[in-house]
Amino acid sequence: MNMNLYGHAGRWLMIDCGVSFDEPLNPAKPNSLKHEVVCADPRFITDNKDELEAIIITHAHEDHIGAIEDLWLRWQKPIYTTPYTAAVLRKKLAYTAFAELVSIIEVNDGETVQIGPFSVTWIRFTHSLPEPFGVVIETPAARVLHTGDWKIDAQPITSAGFDSGVFQRLGLTGIDAVVGDSTNAMKPGWSTSEAECHDGLLAEVKEAQGRVVVGCFSSNIARLITLARVAEASGRYLAVLGRSLERNVGLARQFGLWPEHIELIDHTHVGYLPAREVLVVATGCQGESRAALNRLADDSHPHLVLDKGDKVIMSAIIIPGNELDIQRLTNKFKARRIEVVHAEQSDR
Repeated sequence: MNMNLYGHAGRWLMIDCGVSFDEPLNPAKPNSLKHEVVCADPRFITDNKDELEAIIITHAHEDHIGAIEDLWLRWQKPIYTTPYTAAVLRKKLAYTAFAELVSIIEVNDGETVQIGPFSVTWIRFTHSLPEPFGVVIETPAARVLHTGDWKIDAQPITSAGFDSGVFQRLGLTGIDAVVGDSTNAMKPGWSTSEAECHDGLLAEVKEAQGRVVVGCFSSNIARLITLARVAEASGRYLAVLGRSLERNVGLARQFGLWPEHIELIDHTHVGYLPAREVLVVATGCQGESRAALNRLADDSHPHLVLDKGDKVIMSAIIIPGNELDIQRLTNKFKARRIEVVHAEQSDR
């Protein structure tokens, strides 16, 4: 999860406020008890909340935005973010009793805002969801680039491709430090462009004789759009299992990203379709115990039953620390003779 503080002249600026799921408080300690939801320890900034100027949210992933609804009342400070992330945040806050109290200030690519002693400029990156942004934070003491999540992608589906020129020009003007955030940044080689995922997924789906269930991050709008096109090309009906997936498809439609000619079927109807006409996207690709994939593996989902010969595609990277949970999930499917394909192990 993410929560970063930048300080200058006795004032503080928070970047992101996220959660993680099913994790121990101390991952380095063997056999640590796992907790359903975990966030960074907010005690320091809560004790010094009068010195906090504002909160910046770089993008709409849960590990960057998910703790706002639980922690905002401790600080009650304005939140700066871009329009798509603001829409996600407003939907999350709608379930609280204080949504109308939260000041959400929308900013755009290249915009500079003075927040107390911090001059903050928004810089567009590319990633798996709309509007991933980093920020350049400038004070008389230093100039820092805080990246947020990023992936260098020439064809990210939900936006224009990565613009290296922006960062070359930024380097020429002088940066004192880069605070980078990318799960795979230390791996050699290049990440697969989101646009390239279509052909591999289509091949896997066309090969399948039975139902196909795809596990992916619910916030990965680009992958959801790709899967909608795969469903159309393979002659299958598309449904999603999980409230977060339904919410994110709705947001994709709201921002004009969803291919409008492709309709989702009601998830309560998917169990009545012939097996070869079913393509389902489900939550729980990291092995989360209460998500849709685990319920399918346990044969306890109320709307869909998988059979021998069906296929599950894990279309997401394995986040470090989740290996054992994902292996347990995989084993449960395989014990029922349901094929499991992992993106990281596939040659497609």
